[in-house]
Amino acid sequence: MMKRLFPLGLAMVLAGCDGKAPAPANGQAGSPEQASSDDGKADCAIGAGAEWAHDCPVERAGKMLTIRHPDDGFRRFRVLDDGRGLETADGAEQAKLQIVDTGRIEMRVGGDRYRLPVQIASAGGR
Repeated sequence: MMKRLFPLGLAMVLAGCDGKAPAPANGQAGSPEQASSDDGKADCAIGAGAEWAHDCPVERAGKMLTIRHPDDGFRRFRVLDDGRGLETADGAEQAKLQIVDTGRIEMRVGGDRYRLPVQIASAGGR
């Protein structure tokens, strides 16, 4: 069963995910300045209790978004046309979403965490 990641009240669009994810401007994982640069990687913490690192390549092919792990694992998500963002493309684990700062979300799937850029608008603001 696929799990929806974003609440219906928000229209969210992935920013910088045209095959690339933003890079930290100041060398720190999770910095808000990330939205302005793009190196094809996302911040991630793979596994329970893992530290954040900026080393998960992000690939986009059509409506599919793949986040690759340094250990050769990966997670796949389907980009939704209705402005609500993403849903898990495979696997039984439910994804959870939290907005961490302006223009960035944190997704949790199992013990894995990812921080991605988004543009957030009210449902009526499209």
